[in-house]
Amino acid sequence: MSSNLIFFIIVAYFGMLVAVSFYTARGADTHAFFTANKRSPWWLVAFGMIGTSISGVTFISVPGEVGSGQFAYFQFVLGNLVGYFIIATVLLPLYYRLNLISIYTYLEKRFGFWSYKTGAFFFLVSRTVGAAFRLFLAAAVLQIGLFDDWGVPFEINVLITIVLIWVITFKGGIKTIIWTDSLQTIFLVSAVIISVVLIGRELGLSAGGLLQTVKDSDYSRVFFFDNPKDSKYFFKKFFAGMFIAIAMTGLDQDLMQKNLTCKNLKEAQKNMFSFCLVFVVINLLFLTLGALLYLYSTREGISLPARADYLFPTLALKHFGALAGISFLLGIIAASYASADSALAALTTSFCIDFLEFGKRPETERLRLKTIVHLSFSFLLFIVILIFNKINDQSVVSAVFTAAGYTYGPLLGLYAFGLFTKLPVRDRFVPFICLASPILCYIINTHSQEWLNGYQFGFELLILNGALTFLGLLLVSKRLPVETIVKM
Repeated sequence: MSSNLIFFIIVAYFGMLVAVSFYTARGADTHAFFTANKRSPWWLVAFGMIGTSISGVTFISVPGEVGSGQFAYFQFVLGNLVGYFIIATVLLPLYYRLNLISIYTYLEKRFGFWSYKTGAFFFLVSRTVGAAFRLFLAAAVLQIGLFDDWGVPFEINVLITIVLIWVITFKGGIKTIIWTDSLQTIFLVSAVIISVVLIGRELGLSAGGLLQTVKDSDYSRVFFFDNPKDSKYFFKKFFAGMFIAIAMTGLDQDLMQKNLTCKNLKEAQKNMFSFCLVFVVINLLFLTLGALLYLYSTREGISLPARADYLFPTLALKHFGALAGISFLLGIIAASYASADSALAALTTSFCIDFLEFGKRPETERLRLKTIVHLSFSFLLFIVILIFNKINDQSVVSAVFTAAGYTYGPLLGLYAFGLFTKLPVRDRFVPFICLASPILCYIINTHSQEWLNGYQFGFELLILNGALTFLGLLLVSKRLPVETIVKM
């Protein structure tokens, strides 16, 4: 693909998104920015969540991971489904009953001031890091397909990326994102379907032959029960998937903010259950795509890139035809931006509600502060992406979930303790517990093979972190008289 064609596609794509954002943001105030006035259709939210949940990480890294992990990632997806069920039946009813805008205000009601601020802080760290990882992928693809040919440095590429996201979200916030994410999901889903079909044609396979070829390949193994120490072991993947879904969706202001824009709990639950069905199908398509990419590379004698994350972009932009390249480009941009724009809005929402006490301020002051916070988080994302570009040396999908294990673990422990016990805690000690847990988790993970007879942690690191937080909270809890517990 020529750089001029790529540039034209990008300009047309973002011109469309900007037009939609300005149209949907008409008359939006800060309440609409944060809640979309609770008028979002459940089916629109469900469809838009596909793009936000899948993101550029799935689009690039999951196909790349097939080379070393086969279809083991689908075990993780099955765990996700259980996690989403828990979100729909446990967490959503809680959030709607308390009529929350920021889900972390629950922690103040349950534990106190310091627990509330600690939970919100860990979300800000978690989502900033996660959004930066995802935007890094989009920027890396644009660098390969466009900016390298023009001699534009990576830093300018990232700056352009951040500015575009800011323009799309600065006015309407979540009210706009509900619509732009749905539009971007259309491009994402279309891109992966077109990519699978086109690669199948390159390999000379019919639809039936394509499925049979993937099934007969060495890449199609899904379940791994033989070695508990292996990172692909079923129960490690499954339970990690379940708890990561709970933490990274159910305890995440970004994803839950969309659900809370539905008219009522029943519609929010319909959104979550319908989302699950599409989520499974899309992930199977990504895994199939990964197997096809490796099969094609082997047949054509193409050298694999140093990073598995770059396999799909390299083949799509350098080896396949123009249609495949265009589909890939639109898909990765849609996936990355659908995740990043909502993350920026959620970060702004959380900081404004959880730290600036927006409810006590007049509308004119809220608008001014919201703009400052929105700009500040845009700049922070820019810096974190540049840092990640310097230090990352592993698959981004692994990097994202490894980071999530450390940053979402305290949130998982806090909410688990709040929901499954009636014990109050000594609130002032909670920040120290939530900081100590990831540190202990890191030490255990670093020495796990030495201390645990060769055991290697994978995504289940999150479970360990949450358990350590839960134990710490138990140690600083206040014991209640027996008669008080009985009354509860």
